[in-house]
Amino acid sequence: MEPAYTDRYLWTSDSVRLHYRDYAGSAERPALLCLPGITRNVRDFDAFAAHFSPRFRVVATSFRGRGESGYAHTPLSYVPLTYLQDTSLLIEDAGLSRFVIVGTSLGGLVGLLLDVTQKKRIAGLVLNDVGPEMEEAGLARVRGLLGRGGNWQSWLIAARDIARRQADIYPDWTLEQWLAHAKRLCRVSREGRIVWDYDPEIAAPFNLPNNASSSAALDLWLALESYRDRPLLSIRGELSDILSAAAQARMAERMPNLSTVTVPRVGHAPTLGEPQAMVALEEFLSAFG
Repeated sequence: MEPAYTDRYLWTSDSVRLHYRDYAGSAERPALLCLPGITRNVRDFDAFAAHFSPRFRVVATSFRGRGESGYAHTPLSYVPLTYLQDTSLLIEDAGLSRFVIVGTSLGGLVGLLLDVTQKKRIAGLVLNDVGPEMEEAGLARVRGLLGRGGNWQSWLIAARDIARRQADIYPDWTLEQWLAHAKRLCRVSREGRIVWDYDPEIAAPFNLPNNASSSAALDLWLALESYRDRPLLSIRGELSDILSAAAQARMAERMPNLSTVTVPRVGHAPTLGEPQAMVALEEFLSAFG
């Protein structure tokens, strides 16, 4: 049974509407702030919220240009620092005084950067298949897929095509799992077609000189080390082409407060519903009551 949530909306200073889902939960524990990957949205955290609310309040957002959040007026605002500003506005709007960040891929990078402005409020951080050191081959793969294809006659056709495209990421999935995945990734267009649920222009900053959308100019190791005084959890897909086993090991070596888990037979990125991820999350979040 799907847990109850409230859809909430707010407006940014550049007049973009942001959407988040607010799942009610205990006020005695930190809330769980869920930040999705680059092409993903609040639906990625449906199963996560079903498991952890109402023990925890769960707030899941869609970054601008995804899901029910509005498309940016200029594609050049699809960059990490803008997502950081947007998420700070959301934190205020939701009244989050204390929270644990659960960030997948891009969401994890935003979570790392949030410590600059939200340090007193952040109780801990979960990094899902991302870290301060990422594989260029995987990043190039993701860049190459942004805005490509994605126009199908039916959900079943969409699911089969996405399964073909992403077979290396989730090699053991059934058609039922791919269908559920398609419904997280896509929406029905006004013409009745199944399309990606994001603005294709999110890819635009990658084409700029010096790649203005890149996190390369940011010192992500320094950002990670700012969390040295709080609990950290790194979740990695065994088949990931973004976060290598060696990079995760270096994170653990430099951060004694970092727990790690590897989800077998999964690439970039784990859904967080896998048994190994769920056990690690339960253990990690048990420290918060």
